[in-house]
Amino acid sequence: MKLKSFNYLYCLLIIFLYFSPLKSEEKIDIWSNKEKKELSTNNTQTEKDVSQKLNLESMKTIELNQKIKVEDGSINENFNPIKVFGIYDPEENDFNLNMWSSTKGEDIKASLKRIEKIKLSKTANQILERILLSFSYAPKGMSENEFANLKINWLIKNRRSDLIESFLKQNDEFKGKSKAVQYLVDENISKAKLSEGCDKIKFIDAKIRDAYLEKFKIYCLVFNNKKSEAQLLLDLLREQKQSDNFYDDKINFLLGVTNKTTSKINEKNLLNFYLSSITDKEFNFKPNKNTKKEIWQYLNASNLIKLEDASDKERLKELELAANQEQIDKDTIFKMYQQVTFNLNELINAKNVYQTMSVSDARPLIYQKYLLSEDNESKIEYLFLLEELFKKDNLLNIYSKFLSDKIEEIGIDNISERYQEVAQSRIIDDNEFILGKVRYNDKVLHQSKIIKYYIEEENKKKVQKDIDKIFKKISKNRKYFYSAKDLALADSLITDGFSLPSNFDYKELSKKYDIPDNLLQLIDNNQNAFLALKIVEIIGEDEVHQLDPETIYFITNLLNRMNLKQIRNIVFNSALPLRI
Repeated sequence: MKLKSFNYLYCLLIIFLYFSPLKSEEKIDIWSNKEKKELSTNNTQTEKDVSQKLNLESMKTIELNQKIKVEDGSINENFNPIKVFGIYDPEENDFNLNMWSSTKGEDIKASLKRIEKIKLSKTANQILERILLSFSYAPKGMSENEFANLKINWLIKNRRSDLIESFLKQNDEFKGKSKAVQYLVDENISKAKLSEGCDKIKFIDAKIRDAYLEKFKIYCLVFNNKKSEAQLLLDLLREQKQSDNFYDDKINFLLGVTNKTTSKINEKNLLNFYLSSITDKEFNFKPNKNTKKEIWQYLNASNLIKLEDASDKERLKELELAANQEQIDKDTIFKMYQQVTFNLNELINAKNVYQTMSVSDARPLIYQKYLLSEDNESKIEYLFLLEELFKKDNLLNIYSKFLSDKIEEIGIDNISERYQEVAQSRIIDDNEFILGKVRYNDKVLHQSKIIKYYIEEENKKKVQKDIDKIFKKISKNRKYFYSAKDLALADSLITDGFSLPSNFDYKELSKKYDIPDNLLQLIDNNQNAFLALKIVEIIGEDEVHQLDPETIYFITNLLNRMNLKQIRNIVFNSALPLRI
């Protein structure tokens, strides 16, 4: 840095920081200036005071390691601050802004591609979000905007509208912003929640040049009875040649400029389809296998999916397929089954009659027979029969949750013994790991009161006393075997500065557990974030307590080596406690 006078530079920095535009809704001081090189070897305390005034927005737009070149009283025009994008403060999870700097962008993409094929457990997903959405510099070979776009694509693919909105609130301009806003808009249209959708236009600013969003903004003005403003923006959109005949026709009709509008249904995008539906009193649309998912969702939310003719078997098959692909509400199918008519003989002798029918025809019959059944024995029998009928056409996605709910309604204790075991296996826990109350057991190290430090944030002095007592108690049991989970806890206690008894030889006990060399190599290469991403892959669809103890040990050992204590504690919360 070339300086004619440090005091002069200091004044320039104050002016720069003071007049920097702050576009976020709130100021958040989250990072100390750990990675910023000193501007001068003198006046370090003065510069520290200045750095403490930097808020989140400033940190996002100023490259902490970048030198500012000042010549002849002016800042070099080539100064191009590097931006960082995210939601979480990296220090909250023991990372820093350079958490990806030693990792290749292609390696991150490959890892995420593998993860996308897995339905992650709650714990694995929690860790992934913290890793991926922490503010940080981009990895090697990837620009800041590409990295921001990667994060947005992941959020959209995983339908995390809550996090998308947080991302939009905390970040100004980034690649993929219009895509993120459109996702929120379309999500609300598909749910028939237009008021909420219109609320998302707050994220549309002058820098976003997106015709779709501008069109939606105009519609929202009409929706909120601000017709003069809508007309003004529509005229501007036309001047920019960003409008089209279909949209003009619909908005003119809604504005009252014209008395009639085309009845043509436009499926080009969800906004066009929505406008088609609200401007035609006789609107009638039959979706098919080629219909976009968001249109299916809108039809379902707006109660526009009907089975006009209960005898239309092909139509019912189409709707079954749509429900199986989660394009429409699965309950819709069971409502339609009730509309199918059968004679009294067919209903009375359903158990025999259904065998003469096609599988698709048999499902409504057996479903109605289930509804007519009065005793639990018959109900459970027809429920399992119906399961087989869904299974034959690979439509179990419609039925699995329905079956689980009905079994729980009946109650396992009210089901005969011959069905109990299979009925129990059909109960779905929604893949949600629900934490129960911890039961402490001081006879087992990893279940003892010691883990209160990690589960309940117990006082450190109190925990040290518990360590001394429990280790002493356990040492008296000559048959006690130190498990991998015990060693995971011991390793963490050592990492966190606790004292363990001198007769407890952790190093010797841990020798029998190997840690993969490829993972250790990542630590040597200072790739902490990437290693944490690898751990997400390892945990996968299982909750941590479902993993074998050896895997739990080497996961926590790696996290301790990286000093990623917050993520380690998340792992512990699932892995160690005995819960009831």
